[in-house]
Amino acid sequence: MRMLIIDDDARTRAFVAEGLRQQGQTVDEAPDGDTGLHMALDGDYNAIVVDRMMPGLSGLDVIQSMRSAGLKTPVLVLTALGAVDDRVDGLNAGADDYLVKPFAFSELSARIQALIRRPPLADRAQMHVVSDLVVDVAAHRATRAGQVLDLTPHEFKLLERLARNAGQAVTRTMLLESLWGFHFDPRANLIDAHISRLRAKVDRGFECDLIQTIRGVGYVLKQPD
Repeated sequence: MRMLIIDDDARTRAFVAEGLRQQGQTVDEAPDGDTGLHMALDGDYNAIVVDRMMPGLSGLDVIQSMRSAGLKTPVLVLTALGAVDDRVDGLNAGADDYLVKPFAFSELSARIQALIRRPPLADRAQMHVVSDLVVDVAAHRATRAGQVLDLTPHEFKLLERLARNAGQAVTRTMLLESLWGFHFDPRANLIDAHISRLRAKVDRGFECDLIQTIRGVGYVLKQPD
């Protein structure tokens, strides 16, 4: 199994990662919430362990962003805050379990295994339909009016992100962060260039344009009013 540990405390992160590796797990580590969110969205993890209190994006911010993006990966929150209200806040943010520091690794391991065995509350949508456009995530296939669209992996990922948020604005920064990471300048025309090529395949030659620009914000996938 593949795990992700998000914690700004290097000692805690190393302790948890080493314990899981000794059990035969593959473990990735993130030293902050921004990096952790990017890895969570781009990776395929069986479970994620995240510290609640981190500079920048907090653990709860990371979880809320993951859930907003449709990611259902089980998440265990580590925290020094053990009050009932704190636990409730974590669960309401989308966490699946809560473990208060200090903790025994045996309990952490048992809780992770329980989360992995637990069936998801809802499966992530595998099919998105917008007008005559169908994005089949499981088959990694997109069609428009029954015609298969010849998309590159990045183009398909862009289209999937737009389709998952159909009818809602998706900013250039959101697309940059979810596809390539934080080291790109959001003012650069990288996204615009990819969207231009995607439009040529999704909209050109069809009755209406589904990929629309929201000036100064980003893009939205929807049927014209």
